[in-house]
Amino acid sequence: MTKTPTVYDVAQRAGVSIATVSRVLRRPDDVREQTRAVVHAAIRELGYVPSASARGLAARHTGVLGLCFPDVDGIDDVADLPAPVAVGAQVEVVPDHTPSPGSRWTNLYIAEVMRGAELEAWRHALAVMISVPRGPQREQLVSDLAGRVDGLAVLAATIPDDVLARIARRIPVVVMAGPPRDDGLDHIGVDNAAGVRAVVDHLVRDHGYTDLAFVGGPDASPDARDRFAAFRAALAANGLPAPEAPLLAGDFTRTTARTLAAGLVRDHRATGRPLPRALVCGNDQTALGVLDVLHDAGVDVPGTVALTGFDGIDATQVSVPRLTTVSQPMLDLGRAAVELLRRRITDRTTPTSAVNLPVRVLLRESCGCR
Repeated sequence: MTKTPTVYDVAQRAGVSIATVSRVLRRPDDVREQTRAVVHAAIRELGYVPSASARGLAARHTGVLGLCFPDVDGIDDVADLPAPVAVGAQVEVVPDHTPSPGSRWTNLYIAEVMRGAELEAWRHALAVMISVPRGPQREQLVSDLAGRVDGLAVLAATIPDDVLARIARRIPVVVMAGPPRDDGLDHIGVDNAAGVRAVVDHLVRDHGYTDLAFVGGPDASPDARDRFAAFRAALAANGLPAPEAPLLAGDFTRTTARTLAAGLVRDHRATGRPLPRALVCGNDQTALGVLDVLHDAGVDVPGTVALTGFDGIDATQVSVPRLTTVSQPMLDLGRAAVELLRRRITDRTTPTSAVNLPVRVLLRESCGCR
């Protein structure tokens, strides 16, 4: 077996000290150009790859940030994984009757936040390590991740508070989404309340709708709770009765929303009970799932039921009709989380901060706008 080249081999080949090789790799501007060229030539000839873990031990940092997101595809056990495709298998040509989108619909919100974090990390020459805690060992997985990174950005309600507090004693932690809390951590979120209030005001004042209902998300989601609370407050401010609970509540996925909406339509047809004049949904994927069912059932949107979402994912621009939504700066959320982490890594004594990013309401055809 060929011996793996080390920094000692590079120093010997280049005719310089180990310290000089280290400076070339870590602080190249401190080394003369001619010396840098000789060291890099030796690195190429030997195929030397610096050890990131060794550099991290020496410098007490890794140059890696952790991103932690919840399980959004329902896979919580290895047994749930689909069988892998066999290597060398023949090409299959088969009819596809899978409903669109499939049951494992990608969470586009998380994907966009993740992209923003990765872009900001890349801008500062940092790498990111992503973890989705699953199964009974989820807390151990998060703790292991925390031991390999310089800071951790985590979506609210992904990790139990006590685990997060323990991790925060070791490395900086930023919580993304959800309301700020007095927990000694940095928080970055969006103005859920202002967005929902603006949507409700538009539906009531500009369209004259008075029968509004809310389709919410999971109880554990701070965003779901905030948005429903804002919905109730906005109805009350407009002199309308505020319900104690959402009309329907799912898990923020398009598939579950379709199941909930199908039940609503069945109940409407069985009892003759009218459908709500307007449905305010807790996120875009929920709204799109409801739209799928209403369209298949022949319910006119927005003629019979007006519909709105929250997030501003790309799919809302191509739905028929296009979905009115509260657009939150998902990319900026990820970028701001990384910036907060960088500040905290540089100075752990900086007072904690709570950043609230603004939102925009995008009026489209699904609410009755033309």
